[in-house]
Amino acid sequence: MLNFGLMDLRLVTPRDGWPNPAAGPAASGADIILEEARVFESVVEAVADCPFVYATTVRKRGLVIPVVEPEQAAREIRTSAGRSAILFGAERSGLETEEVAIAQKILTVPINPEFRSLNLAQAVILVAYEWSKHDALAVPTGGVEAEPRATQEQLEGLIGQMDEALAGAGYYFPPDRTPATRNTMRTILSKAGWSNREIQALRGMIRALVHPRQR
Repeated sequence: MLNFGLMDLRLVTPRDGWPNPAAGPAASGADIILEEARVFESVVEAVADCPFVYATTVRKRGLVIPVVEPEQAAREIRTSAGRSAILFGAERSGLETEEVAIAQKILTVPINPEFRSLNLAQAVILVAYEWSKHDALAVPTGGVEAEPRATQEQLEGLIGQMDEALAGAGYYFPPDRTPATRNTMRTILSKAGWSNREIQALRGMIRALVHPRQR
């Protein structure tokens, strides 16, 4: 990360706890990254302030999510006004399907399909390098400024409210398909790129449907 100017490391339930004494020697002098790293209990909490979330994986996991390569993702991140997060999974197992579903896009490195073995450090350095190549790009100016994109925390509020409304209406059936159906609902709402004003409007619509006014 420090090789390419990335400073904000966020860890989700580290396997060996945090701080980890073994991390210092492995970081080869990049101590500032470790000192300022933040730990979260869930991926949702870790990306709460990020309007743009990319999940790194070589498999779509049955999710209907746009797929981009590192160069395209780097350009999008560099030209976006809001904060972006790039999710990397554990070395051995990668990201879980439910974690990938949080993202608006899947980020995949184009490697040999007959040998897809790529460790965590390799994946991070490939993505970080592409990000660093586009450091001269700026957010476009001029014309009518678009509304700020909603953060992941605001999006999670909409998703949670929709989930509660659907569960109350008996939408999740049969029960064994509930996790997959929830992931589909999440990806539908995540891809749109809502502004906070639009999310507030949608939440008001859901409330009106669930609790209609008495005439």
